[in-house]
Amino acid sequence: MKSYPAAIIAGKSYSGNAGLEVLDPTTGAAVASLGEADAGLVDKAVIAARAAFADGRWRGLSVEARQKVLRSCADALDAHADELADLECLNTGIPLKQIRERMVTRAAYNFRFFAEYIGQQAGELYEQHPGYLTMVRQEAVGVAALIAPWNAPIALGSMKIAAALAFGNSAIIKPSEIAPLGVTRMVEILLGAGLPEGVLGLVNGTGILTGAALVGHAGVDRISFTGGTGTGRSIGAVAAANLKPVTMELGGKSANVIFEDADFERAVDGALVSIFANNGQQCLAGSRILVQRSILERFLAAFVPRAAAIRVGDPRDAKTEVGPVISEGQRQRMLRFAEIARTDGAKILVGGAARPGPGQGGGFYVDPTVVLTENHDSLLCQDEIFGPFATIVPFDDEADALRLANGTSFGLVSYVWTESLPRAMRMQEALVAGVVWVNTPMMRELRAPFGGYGDSGIGAEGGKACAQFYAREKTVSIPRTPQPIERLGLG
Repeated sequence: MKSYPAAIIAGKSYSGNAGLEVLDPTTGAAVASLGEADAGLVDKAVIAARAAFADGRWRGLSVEARQKVLRSCADALDAHADELADLECLNTGIPLKQIRERMVTRAAYNFRFFAEYIGQQAGELYEQHPGYLTMVRQEAVGVAALIAPWNAPIALGSMKIAAALAFGNSAIIKPSEIAPLGVTRMVEILLGAGLPEGVLGLVNGTGILTGAALVGHAGVDRISFTGGTGTGRSIGAVAAANLKPVTMELGGKSANVIFEDADFERAVDGALVSIFANNGQQCLAGSRILVQRSILERFLAAFVPRAAAIRVGDPRDAKTEVGPVISEGQRQRMLRFAEIARTDGAKILVGGAARPGPGQGGGFYVDPTVVLTENHDSLLCQDEIFGPFATIVPFDDEADALRLANGTSFGLVSYVWTESLPRAMRMQEALVAGVVWVNTPMMRELRAPFGGYGDSGIGAEGGKACAQFYAREKTVSIPRTPQPIERLGLG
């Protein structure tokens, strides 16, 4: 069983505290031992990152020089794509095909995107005041603490790293202790691609020990977190006490609204993908499928048999569409919600039970589940389940659809399926969500902000949004000609 370091600081690995077990969700067996960074190692990582920032070895480079290194990072990730995908699959149980085609490819793209973005940035110049020229320039902020989730570690972790580094900062990333293998290896690869020593560090461990030490460290200037809403609140409280800006992409209970005038086949395809891709473990999953009552029976007749036919199995099998959930805890959470469906009077249309894994029958497998309910106040519609679990709710008209779609504390993503442009425009304006996808399943435009409202987060990620977070503005005013100054103290 391979051991992974507790920290990588200035290019050197540290073993840290006694190892944590990292499990393979397909078998439930331990596949790696992970060191845990305590407050002392976190302090060492922040000091190294601060030193690298202070002496300008990275932020002091020209934009062209930084672009060259970021592109080298992208090339290195491409060169190791198969290795990274294999580790991510081992650690998360996400189908290998999805990881290889989407997540690892996205990791390299993140670095190329931000390399190009910083090459197109421009400052501002104000000439309205007759005596002065005033310019606004951007500067790196310092040390960024980056906390990546377990459901898409490489894709989302690389986004944070690429953005923080692109604007000249130093960064320390902490992966989830549940899924640290791919991110740890990714950091090693990036450090070999030309990043100056100390600019990028890594700390591994639990949120209670390692994460708390990182977000509470006085030497951290920015905190970016993707994960659960409860943890986000705790981090936000610490950040607020220390006056540290944060971005948080938190939970979701996204509405997938399907009107009777939708392109029916595309809407069914989109609904299946939006809830069952990535093993259903996505904050942006369309987990509340709101279907107009006039087409409800037709929709159920199309959707339910296909959900029942989803190929669940070994994530390394190219035919597998859904693998195991990440842990036994997540599996039990799904089963508890299935029991809630039974006691709340909802109808389980398919699934709702655990299943043995392939081979020896181990692992954290569960049947893809579809539930029908009229009770939108139920926990089935209000709590994020975070698994291959879809709740279908009928609605009567557009006003009813909006009432239901906006009827949760979350506001990350909403989906709308309609062939009516006026309806699409009314819906996108009225939906309380940071992102609205019309007649399409999940897509990501990195130039645009991605973030949520309410319990779904604070701030956003994306080109301009990251520039506003990882850089700060400085205003400089220069007189065109010497301006008169009142002379005090001359009598």
